[in-house]
Amino acid sequence: MHRGVLYPARLPEFHRLPAPDRVAGLVRWFWIPEWRIAPGRSSRQQVIAFPASNLVVESGPVVESGPVAESGPVAESGSVVESGRVGLAGPTTRVSYRDLTGTGWAVGALLRPAAVPLFTEDPAALRDAYRTVDLPALRELVSGVMNGSSDRAARRHLAVEAFTDWLAGAFPAPTPEALLANSMADLIDSDPAVRRVEDAAARLGVSVRTLQRLARRYVGLPPLAMIRRRRLQEAAERLRTGQDTSLAAVAADLGYADHAHLANEFRSVLGFTLSAYRQGASPAEPS
Repeated sequence: MHRGVLYPARLPEFHRLPAPDRVAGLVRWFWIPEWRIAPGRSSRQQVIAFPASNLVVESGPVVESGPVAESGPVAESGSVVESGRVGLAGPTTRVSYRDLTGTGWAVGALLRPAAVPLFTEDPAALRDAYRTVDLPALRELVSGVMNGSSDRAARRHLAVEAFTDWLAGAFPAPTPEALLANSMADLIDSDPAVRRVEDAAARLGVSVRTLQRLARRYVGLPPLAMIRRRRLQEAAERLRTGQDTSLAAVAADLGYADHAHLANEFRSVLGFTLSAYRQGASPAEPS
């Protein structure tokens, strides 16, 4: 449920809802955070995001302070995202964080690779970035639901239905190549035995060059970066939940050459050490 979220205990109300069958080729799942932060305070949410793009309908206002996170867009440090906009958040290359203030919500779709070319010709240009997109029909459909009911559970499901209706009506079914890109991402994300690009290519019955082309066109990150992201997510989850497991055992189980390689990658991407993360240490919370 919280894979990729570095500090689940700090989350506001947060839900992941499955994508309806009609858009299962375009969306992995929908995610909906809702928050009410006391005046003068903020809540920092830190994520090592999935190697994917997100299409997000925002309520706002929200103060943004870091690279794009799964729970929403990014703006320049200290800027305010206006209410009622739609954004396309690209894949990230490092840990992401977001500072929530006030009261708000977001309804996001974690896009499958097949959906990415529908919104951008160059997903690599979206790395660590967020772009506002002009989709007024989607914004009005989702905002109308989220702002129109006091029943939170009901409005979440209705928002997913509204988002789904818009997607299904706006785009054709994915092409065979796009579905192959989906299979690539699913394989890399779900199979811990895939530790090299060659492993994924062999399992899919394609060349390494084909796999790299699919990742470039449909993801915006190299396949090796996708593999490393899965391993880092798994490492963080094991460190958080398995306090009795040694760091060396975690490294070995995830295919790192040794504990030092895992430690170096963890520090370079997330910005803190394995032991500090395990102990619950994190960058200072904003006041």
